[in-house]
Amino acid sequence: MTGQQLLFYAFSSLLILASIMVISVRNSVRAALSLVLAFVAGAALWMLMEAEFLSLTLILVYVGAVAVLFLFVVMMLDVDYAAMKAGYTRILPLGIMVSVLVVGSMILLFSGYDLSLDFYPPPFEKPADHSSTAALGQLLFTEYLYPFEIAGGILLVAIISAISLTFRGARKRKSQKVGEQVAARPEDNVRLVKMASETKRSTKREGSA
Repeated sequence: MTGQQLLFYAFSSLLILASIMVISVRNSVRAALSLVLAFVAGAALWMLMEAEFLSLTLILVYVGAVAVLFLFVVMMLDVDYAAMKAGYTRILPLGIMVSVLVVGSMILLFSGYDLSLDFYPPPFEKPADHSSTAALGQLLFTEYLYPFEIAGGILLVAIISAISLTFRGARKRKSQKVGEQVAARPEDNVRLVKMASETKRSTKREGSA
């Protein structure tokens, strides 16, 4: 067994262990830290697959931003652990049934595929001037252009839905009428009012004083 295979099995075991801890530990802060560990292990696996851009993106974006945001929110919330434990036994059968269903579906899905190294050979050695970022961009905007655009549209809809659901302000909507704005004239919006000059009045007041 080579050193690369040992690293693969080590980080894979670490990823599985961290994933189990995310859903099994009672403390929310420990669950968020386990999620950070899972991200780091996944980034190491991508690095072994010579996907440097994806590995560094996972570290910078998810570990450096998303996981930190999770930790901040979890530490700011006042979670009632007693209430969580009270409803745990009530939903435990449903959770076990859903877990068995998901695991069985994954086994049925991957049982018909050959996952050996003979069918999926290891990545070949690339030249020193190879750019994984350029290769990923070329693949996204050529072969996977339509799935990439569809995923962007779905994320946009999700962002709009999240903003609409969490909005707590007034529900009044202001819309522009472009036709009326283009056809507007200065005399319709500005009214000139003639007023008597105040110069004579101020001069008379100064003379009487």
